[in-house]
Amino acid sequence: MVIEVRGFKPLVPESCFLAPTACIIGDVQLGLNCSVWFNAVVRGDVNSIRVGNQVNIQDGAIIHATFEKHATSIGDRVSIGHNAIVHGCTIHDDVLIGMGSIVMDGCVVESNCIIAAGAVVTQHSRLESGWIYAGVPAKAVKRIDTSAFSGEIERIARNYIMYSSWFSDLESK
Repeated sequence: MVIEVRGFKPLVPESCFLAPTACIIGDVQLGLNCSVWFNAVVRGDVNSIRVGNQVNIQDGAIIHATFEKHATSIGDRVSIGHNAIVHGCTIHDDVLIGMGSIVMDGCVVESNCIIAAGAVVTQHSRLESGWIYAGVPAKAVKRIDTSAFSGEIERIARNYIMYSSWFSDLESK
């Protein structure tokens, strides 16, 4: 469902897949080949949300922003896991945000990071490239081989484009 609010209508390219129960609201711009899955909400009612190319926002995830403080910006090839919350922050390219994790206001997640399932990235944190972050609050727990990781992120992004094609007969926009 695409909903206009406060004069802002989401911009969703034809190459994107929106599941029938996904909600895209307000000042939202999706890049090419994105997918927003069942019961996910991308709510740009209080501030802008900008999403890069080949981003998958999985089932039940919530993307929001902070009124008059923090917009949300998501780079290319980002995978946002089931039931994750991404709120008023900046996510750079090639990031994996694990299932059920939370990224709070004012955070910056540099490229080539993994946020483990269930992790909570507290306000105004900066996550350095090349690390896995886990726990509550999230802390760097393991260095990753960014060359191998980049290939894995690209694989996941491609897979979600493939998964989207399985639903091409649905009326999703």
